[in-house]
Amino acid sequence: MARTRTSAFRVLGIDPGLETTGYGAIDVAGRDPLLVEAGVLQTDPKRPLAERLARLARDLASLLEELTPDLAAVEKLYAHYRHPRTAILMGHARGVILSACASAGVAVRDVPATMVKRALTGNGHASKQQVQRAVAVHCRLREVPEPPDVADALAIALSAAKRSTD
Repeated sequence: MARTRTSAFRVLGIDPGLETTGYGAIDVAGRDPLLVEAGVLQTDPKRPLAERLARLARDLASLLEELTPDLAAVEKLYAHYRHPRTAILMGHARGVILSACASAGVAVRDVPATMVKRALTGNGHASKQQVQRAVAVHCRLREVPEPPDVADALAIALSAAKRSTD
């Protein structure tokens, strides 16, 4: 459940995926970010692609309406030559995400994964575990966020927030 909106600047980080899209919202006022809400949006891999994309669009539109972010930060598309199908599917999801944000009037910042890792850990090639631990520290969590999609989304939000305040 989302907390009451403050006068802080709200950033929604989104880790795009077709089966699982991670999201994390933080409020930024002063030095310390405040975790508002984090979770995942999921689609059924057994359903046709068009239905999955429509479901993602509906769920994200509801989330944007509920959280009213000032900025959405979305991980840039990264394609590895060994996994072109994964990149194509992620591209479909990313397109739906960008469209939903534009329809909601939310500004979007594309964030490369290496920039996110460098902003949080000082190392652009940090491991998933290093990023998860850094997110836990920045958000003052007792445990690392799970699943990793949530940690990645929060890392994206934290990175974009840091960039906005620098």
